Amino acid sequence: MRKSDMPKSYDIFNGDADGLCALHQLRLAEPREAELVTGVKRDIRLLARVDAQAGDELTVLDISMKANAEPLARALVSGARVRYYDHHASGEIPVHSALEAHIDTSPEICTSLIVDRELKGAHRMWAVVAAFGDNLVSSAVAAAQPLALDHTELARLHELGDCLNYNAYGETIDDLHYHPADLYETLGPYRDPRHFIFDEPVFNVLRNAFAEDLYRAGEIAPERETDAVAVYVLPDAAWSRRVNGVLGNRLAQKNPRLAHAVLVAKPGGYTVSVRAPVEQPRGAGALCEQFDSGGGREAAGGINLLPDTELRRFVTAFEQAFSA
Repeated sequence: MRKSDMPKSYDIFNGDADGLCALHQLRLAEPREAELVTGVKRDIRLLARVDAQAGDELTVLDISMKANAEPLARALVSGARVRYYDHHASGEIPVHSALEAHIDTSPEICTSLIVDRELKGAHRMWAVVAAFGDNLVSSAVAAAQPLALDHTELARLHELGDCLNYNAYGETIDDLHYHPADLYETLGPYRDPRHFIFDEPVFNVLRNAFAEDLYRAGEIAPERETDAVAVYVLPDAAWSRRVNGVLGNRLAQKNPRLAHAVLVAKPGGYTVSVRAPVEQPRGAGALCEQFDSGGGREAAGGINLLPDTELRRFVTAFEQAFSA
């Protein structure tokens, strides 16, 4: 039990661009003091960290409901109220008077666009940043249409989305340049992402580090490439862990007909990022779910630990999934 019986508010969010921007939009519209619960991008079982009690308010963004089903059920039984926004696999959504679920698993949407829809575009520009960061370029451009941005401004928002997303990738917080909770706090004063780009030193740190890591990755040739898929293997290094997700996004945009897998070596196996072809963004999550610690959504998925012994099976399944 908690020492205090006073109800608490928790903001529970993925540490990537989508989670950051989704929460930032909500708190610009509905300011609230809350305990932040977040982590590296692949740390999605965040609800288990919360000791929810009667009267608590939980806002959950951009983490799979399916992966958090048990702690969600416990929170609801305890008497907490939960607002849940997400675009990943949900499993069966509980029917409960204390649960407000905004779930949309369409491949062309991200959590920030779901929040934007609920807020009726009140802070649309941050949703555009998130969509770019989630590699949903067409969705980002479509969402930006009413904002009358020029090409330079769009390119800057795209770069910001990539940089925010880049910061979330790593095996542990030590791999990251900034803890996602700290990065979220840095976003707080900025209602307009263009001001963050021009005025916030954190952005320049991320942009320069991202460029350096991406340069290193660019020197690595694909381990396997066909007319349907490409597989890259990066070494066991902090820069590899930081860049692997955004590298997958860049490769997917450069070769929109190919599916891409970016593997990062680690003791005993690999961390895997999968991107479905941009021209047919389906099947990534289903592929990754065939492996322990794997999951995702239609356009993108990942496996936290692919054992060495499973590498051949993964490559075969990857080619079969995207070669039809």
